[in-house]
Amino acid sequence: MDGENQIPINSVLLFGKYEMTDIGIRDGGLAKYIDLTPISVPHSGGKHANWAFAKSKMSIVERLVNSLMRTEVYTGKKAKTITVVHDAFEIISQKTEKNPVQVLVEALENAAPREEITRLQFGGISVPKAVDISPARRLDIALRNIARGTVNTSFKNKKSAAECLADELILASMADMNSFSVARKEELERVAQSAR
Repeated sequence: MDGENQIPINSVLLFGKYEMTDIGIRDGGLAKYIDLTPISVPHSGGKHANWAFAKSKMSIVERLVNSLMRTEVYTGKKAKTITVVHDAFEIISQKTEKNPVQVLVEALENAAPREEITRLQFGGISVPKAVDISPARRLDIALRNIARGTVNTSFKNKKSAAECLADELILASMADMNSFSVARKEELERVAQSAR
């Protein structure tokens, strides 16, 4: 294949609008697991499905879409979910005048807990013990909580799901306690701190 028909990687824009190459990640632990490879549409066709830890090679925007699809409203409706994320990114871009992918990354950094508790069995009793969380699990929990917060907020609400997702991402990027995902993170870390 000749080089004339190939598109340069830095000219690929998410949804035809948003740059993905100049996004900054402050959290060094999460940097390895947040994939910011430029794509135009967040849909890989499940090519990472049967490989261990291959989700770290999947675009972070597609992982957000897939997390929203875990809920009963959007199960199996990827096109509908991609539309919700596209509309939410439009709203974020208008409200914050920042790249919505950067807002998403900041929201994930602020919503990713660092500690959780596990149960240890000593004889017949179980004792809670605080443990550190691996970066991959931190990112999974943050995505799950953002998706749950979005669906919970949009249920029986006049706001659309896109507006609720945009609000959740903006609040989480500012580390606001009104964000469902940030509140869950703080609660988890508080419980873990008491179990040290």
